[in-house]
Amino acid sequence: MVWGNPVVEAIQIEKVQAAFQPFVGHRVYLHLETTPGAYAAESWDGSKGLAAGAYIRNAEVCIKRAVIAGRGPFRVGLQMENGWIYAEGLTDWELDAQGRLLLAGHDEVGRLAVALELSRTPFPL
Repeated sequence: MVWGNPVVEAIQIEKVQAAFQPFVGHRVYLHLETTPGAYAAESWDGSKGLAAGAYIRNAEVCIKRAVIAGRGPFRVGLQMENGWIYAEGLTDWELDAQGRLLLAGHDEVGRLAVALELSRTPFPL
């Protein structure tokens, strides 16, 4: 995940909803990942859990509508022509110097669990 701005903010629905608007109606690049895999392999009580995760980078999508909801952690739905992209567990966000919208979900000890990022240009590989 790219975090270039030293001020990463806790999500405020109104601010994030407004930050989605420049991406709506345009082809944009999407980065979406869940990263609990290594964290979930062993739970807090020492028992074994299922390690799972997902990762997609630089998928080109055209967003018809973007919605953020919840009381925290938050969930985001991005409507496309033929379906939806959905992420939940989001806690923090920033709009970086390149105009990329970066959202993340961190657990209670600060580990990244989910990231959703939008950009007008491809993300670095």
